[in-house]
Amino acid sequence: MSQDKVAPDVVEPASQPNTPAMASALPPQEIDALTDSIVTALKSVYDPEIPADIYELGLIYKIDIDDNRFVALDMTLTAPACPVAGEMPGWVETAVSAVPGVSGAKVTMVFDPPWDQSRMSDEARVALDMW
Repeated sequence: MSQDKVAPDVVEPASQPNTPAMASALPPQEIDALTDSIVTALKSVYDPEIPADIYELGLIYKIDIDDNRFVALDMTLTAPACPVAGEMPGWVETAVSAVPGVSGAKVTMVFDPPWDQSRMSDEARVALDMW
């Protein structure tokens, strides 16, 4: 497959730095509905030390929704030594698993590429006064 071609079941991330890549063979309308609900769930999870949600911080790198509606997420932390590093994946799995239509969720922690402030949305920048 050439570099400019993308597998038909993979949706490339949008230009926003915190828009995760997604892959699924489900109908686009169902992916859109599930994705909206998953993002809403992700926006309910906060690092207790940062007044912005993990989605707007750009900590979610990838969301895969399989044909059974099981969601696999790749996420990172603002720093590998984050005090809630052991707990946050469970919070994310619980939030996403509670989305109607989702059969379950699994988080994989990744640190490559490392998180940096360029991944934050404008909403997170405003919340953190980081202009």
